[in-house]
Amino acid sequence: MRIPAHSVCTAIRDDIVAGVYERGSRLTEELLARRYGVSRVPVREALRTLEAEGFVVTRRHAGACVAEPTEQEAADLLEMRMLLEPLGASRAAQRRTEAHLKVLRGLVRLGQERARRGNSEDLRSLGGWFHETLAQASGSPALTSMLTQLRHKIAWMYTVEAPANPVESWAEHGAIVDAVARGDSERARAVTTLHTERSSAAHRLRFGGPDRANGVRNSQHAVNMSSLRH
Repeated sequence: MRIPAHSVCTAIRDDIVAGVYERGSRLTEELLARRYGVSRVPVREALRTLEAEGFVVTRRHAGACVAEPTEQEAADLLEMRMLLEPLGASRAAQRRTEAHLKVLRGLVRLGQERARRGNSEDLRSLGGWFHETLAQASGSPALTSMLTQLRHKIAWMYTVEAPANPVESWAEHGAIVDAVARGDSERARAVTTLHTERSSAAHRLRFGGPDRANGVRNSQHAVNMSSLRH
């Protein structure tokens, strides 16, 4: 069975974000094909996609390598997110469906419950699902795709400290959903802007000092191609 290139791309991207491949390390088609149990063809396609997304660069005499973003490039990503997430929320207030609202409200209920219990790991996942659903509710595939790429790249470049007051953070999520449900695009934009600014302050760069130029760290989990997200 031929493994689709987008599944291979997801696997490589996830490993880059998780730090399995060091910044600047080489990504040879042969080794990647062996690691993920596929031929070199989907690997080659995946590397082209990841290069377009900014995770991979092609260097003369070295071939495909993990990109090495600068601190300024990382800072730019947070600024872009602070501009685009409020836009997405504003569009969601105009275009959301009842299905989007149902999911968003459900996530807020779970998030507020977990926040009161202090379960930070659940909150991280729920927050990601919330913002992904909010982006989808914008009704703009281009904007949704851009926000998804931003989330991947920000997760790669930054660690995020748990909010000092998770209950307050999830109250902000609830306020965003209330504005979206009412169709109040300006309120949705304003609340999301405040929430995004507070969230950005909790981001800390993963890099800053000298980095090893090559090498692959051992993955924390075995790669199972059958369980890849599509």
